[in-house]
Amino acid sequence: MKYQRQDGIDPAARSRARRRALQAVYAWQLSGSSMNKVLDQFRDEQDMEIADLAYFEDLLRGLDSHCADIDAALQPFLDRAVDQVDPIERAVLRLATYEMRYRLDVPYRVVINEAIEIAKRFGADHGHTYVNGVLDHAALEWRAAEARSQRPAR
Repeated sequence: MKYQRQDGIDPAARSRARRRALQAVYAWQLSGSSMNKVLDQFRDEQDMEIADLAYFEDLLRGLDSHCADIDAALQPFLDRAVDQVDPIERAVLRLATYEMRYRLDVPYRVVINEAIEIAKRFGADHGHTYVNGVLDHAALEWRAAEARSQRPAR
């Protein structure tokens, strides 16, 4: 039996949507095609039945609409220019940044965990540690109240 939260969200379908979104963003970054063209290709070519298609589309359209702001928000947490980050890690960071800044309904820990898992699966050997470090620091600023409320008391 598949797990579904009380709010009707299927976490596994969301995870699959994020993985597909990573693949689509990677293709978009390398091809220079429009996001609409990439979306059409993925709808036609990829098995999207098991993924949350609405969430997949929201991630891609949101990233496309806010890419300049996302890159600017990421830059203070990076050790190099955004365009010099490995393409897989850049795609992961862009998607996670979109979720952290524009999808406040998704807990920041879920965003970070999903980003790390995707980076482990698709990225370089230690790319997930870079993604984790960037997003941990960013979360303290972007989701400060949420991060404070979840830190253990000393």
